[in-house]
Amino acid sequence: MICDNVSVNEKGHLTFAGLDTVELAEKYGTPLYLMDENKIRERVRIYKNAMQKYFPKNSVPEFASKAFSTKQIYRIMAEEGADIDVVSCGEIYTASEAGFPMEKAYFHGNNKTDSDIRFAIERGVGYFVIDNEEEMLALNNIAGEMGITQKALLRVTPGIDPHTHKKISTGSVESKFGIAIETGQAKEATKKLLSLKNIKLCGFHCHIGSQIFESEPFVTASEIMLKFIKDIKDTLGYTAEMLNLGGGFGVRYVESDPVIDYDEKIAEVANAVNRQCEALGLSVPVIHMEPGRSFVADAGMTLYTVGGVKEIKEYKNYVSVDGGMADNPRFALYESEYTVILASRANEEKNYTATVAGRCCESGDLIGEDFKITKPQRGEILAVLTTGAYNYSMASNYNRIPRPPVIMLKDGKDYLAVKRETFEDIIKLDI
Repeated sequence: MICDNVSVNEKGHLTFAGLDTVELAEKYGTPLYLMDENKIRERVRIYKNAMQKYFPKNSVPEFASKAFSTKQIYRIMAEEGADIDVVSCGEIYTASEAGFPMEKAYFHGNNKTDSDIRFAIERGVGYFVIDNEEEMLALNNIAGEMGITQKALLRVTPGIDPHTHKKISTGSVESKFGIAIETGQAKEATKKLLSLKNIKLCGFHCHIGSQIFESEPFVTASEIMLKFIKDIKDTLGYTAEMLNLGGGFGVRYVESDPVIDYDEKIAEVANAVNRQCEALGLSVPVIHMEPGRSFVADAGMTLYTVGGVKEIKEYKNYVSVDGGMADNPRFALYESEYTVILASRANEEKNYTATVAGRCCESGDLIGEDFKITKPQRGEILAVLTTGAYNYSMASNYNRIPRPPVIMLKDGKDYLAVKRETFEDIIKLDI
């Protein structure tokens, strides 16, 4: 199995976090999101302990909310002592309503409106991650009107290619995010920001992309960022207290994906940061990282009920399920790979090749193509592994399909974290 929280029990049923997935499907219905709370907490602790071991005091991971935003995940992050990054007022509202300490929240986004800025300040968001000059000036004006000095980081682009999918690469010069170092604009923006009286610049932020398995791109990014910090210190007299290197370490979706030792990778980045700071004569800044996927992806699984098998002779086989792109759009967006298992007979040979198709009225509504699985029958349960990130958070009501519930699994027990949507929920805003 690609995940250590997945197994097969004496009934031949797939288990997740020690619980029988077929029984969970019978109890809650399908489609069904499962989340392994113990796995989430374990991964947060690995990051937090590694960062405190290898980086300066107060270095901490921030959970990237866009991967999985619910009230319960913010409660877990608060209990584990992680910070969070948020990218919308909806995420800010969810986190604050869950009781998360908002002074530990970092507000990202390349198009914060004036109302977004006011809402975030009213909700006590600790830091803004400023993306562009217009936002900088708007934040300064609104903070002044509201009588505060707002702490902030400036997002800059280091101009590197992390060799990941182009749609999840964010650190190149032409990225829509941040201000480029290479063009000189990041330095000019820093100079202007330091002149503003209602913003306190606390440091710099970068993000190079997602689903990265090696430390090398982060090492390269840190070297570029530290040289930038040194230049700013020498020419503008400002010393950055914090450097946020973003997120991006990958997770295993299929057997061919490598196994990552997150402690080891963080140590490799830390060694590079320490060497570079020594070479440049800089004190090592407090380091933040923003894991999202690697906190929650392999803590998630989605269960579906098989509707039928369609065999097109000499062409291909389809297995249809009662979910699809409405609850998991990632294949349609990125052609993302997954591991699929027939949960009802997980101990049987996987000798059938099939494309798993969703129920939406779209030819592109697929979970994936050419899976090797046990041939299913109508009514059996099919499991898709590693769906904890960017599945629930990207889910929609396309075709007016209600979104599935989220069931948390902890210490051998299950509990409801998010209710299943109803048809009434879908029309409640209609006039």
